[in-house]
This record gives sequence, C-alpha cells and structure tokens, in this order.
Amino acid sequence: MDETHTRSGRATPPPAVDPRTAFIMPGACPVCGDELAVVRLECNTCHTAVEGRYRASRFAGLSSDQIAFLEVFLRSRGNIRKVEREMGISYPTVRSRLDAVLGALGLAAGLEEDEAAFQQRRREIMDMLEAGNLTPAEAARMLRQSSKTE
Repeated sequence: MDETHTRSGRATPPPAVDPRTAFIMPGACPVCGDELAVVRLECNTCHTAVEGRYRASRFAGLSSDQIAFLEVFLRSRGNIRKVEREMGISYPTVRSRLDAVLGALGLAAGLEEDEAAFQQRRREIMDMLEAGNLTPAEAARMLRQSSKTE
C-alpha cells in the first residue's frame, strides 16, 4: 500500500479517491484490445487492499458513450420517447444505440429471433386481413397485442 510518512515517522494513508477526478476503468487493454483482469481492490476509507484475480463486470466493457446512453435510458425508465427528447436523437437512433449496448453486454442473443417471430406474426395478420378473414379493427388490435409481447 502506498503511504506517506509524517515527520514523526507515522504512516498516513493517501487521500481517498475522488470519483469526480478518478479515471474510469478501461474495458479492454489499450495495447492489444484483450480483456483486462482486475487484480487489486482498495477501500477508499481505510485503504485496506485485497489482491487476487477478479472478473470485471460486463458493464466495464461499455464505451463512455454507451455508459452515458445507458444512464439516460435508465433515468428515463426505458421510455424511448424521453430518451429521444433528452439526447436530441431520433427513435431509430435510440433503438440502434440500445441494440449496441445489449450486444456489448452479451444480451442481444434472442433479439433477432424475437424480431423474426414478430415479423412472421405481422405477415400472418396482414395475410388474414387481405383474405377478408379479419376486419381492419381486428387486425390493428392483433398487431398491437403482438408488439406488446415483443
């Protein structure tokens, strides 16, 4: 542990880390791009240090832009229209950034299948409407229900 010594020879711990000025942990090695291992943790208050090999959170791999987007998304409680207004971006851009964050977190698996199933259901409803088996109101209701289960 780094220490500074006073004139009396007593060790004084270094000052606590100020989160406003501390560096953000990089998500990947700046040299080769591979995953970084966390090997030391230290308490800001008592400066107790624990060393070992720790797996970083999957959130550590997000870029600063993705973290900023995620903070706005969470603050907006997932309301995409609020995210649009706060960030000044379009609906498709919000969806694209959300998909990128999900991909970076390894949570995108299954999204493509869900979208394909939704599009298949939508085609079936439109085919029934075209064949005269549904009224426009029934088709609209079924499409709304399908999008809620998306």
